[in-house]
Amino acid sequence: MKIVIAGGHGKVALRLTRLLTDRGDSVVGIVRNPRHVGDVGKAGGEAVVLDLERATVDEVALALAGADAAVFSAGSGSSATSARRDTMDRAAVVLVMDAAEKAGVRRFLHVSSINVGCADDRGISDGYAVYLRAKRAAEEHIFTRDRLDWTVLRPGVLTDGQGDGTVELTAGNKVGPKRARFDEVAREDVAAVLVALIDRPDTAGRIYVVVGGETPIEEAIR
Repeated sequence: MKIVIAGGHGKVALRLTRLLTDRGDSVVGIVRNPRHVGDVGKAGGEAVVLDLERATVDEVALALAGADAAVFSAGSGSSATSARRDTMDRAAVVLVMDAAEKAGVRRFLHVSSINVGCADDRGISDGYAVYLRAKRAAEEHIFTRDRLDWTVLRPGVLTDGQGDGTVELTAGNKVGPKRARFDEVAREDVAAVLVALIDRPDTAGRIYVVVGGETPIEEAIR
């Protein structure tokens, strides 16, 4: 398979690239910074330099040409301004979906957040709330796309610890959780869940929440 990852230099994305290419898949990582091309290559992928905050639909569609699936794993970063939260965490998602439709790529996986819908919850900082509202707006766009076989994955608080191949995977809903959660999950395990979701087209149209747990990933998806 050929998989294109928007945000190809992200910590989840690089792990996902390694997992996919190790098993023989072809991976294209879309990166903004030319200095990140080498890191994508070391992970086994091919990098395409595109700024998703400025690129056109045609430019992104060209990067997606011939792909079997697109994964949106880009993010604005922890110190982003409110304006960049919107352009990266919402508008860029819409851009990639538009491009996927234009390129004829139906399978679309989106890495969201466990706390989508909890922007007004007590204990949520102002900066995090802006991020969550942008992620929520992106999801609302996703849910309208009947030309895409989308799956939304909402991971918990991401850590760099070694993944152990086990998680707690539960069904989410379009509204989001009632209260904020801060359960942790290793980026390595999030990447492995994305691989499993790519392999399961019957997970299209579904929302999943993933945190650390005791269930092997394949069993959790089944």
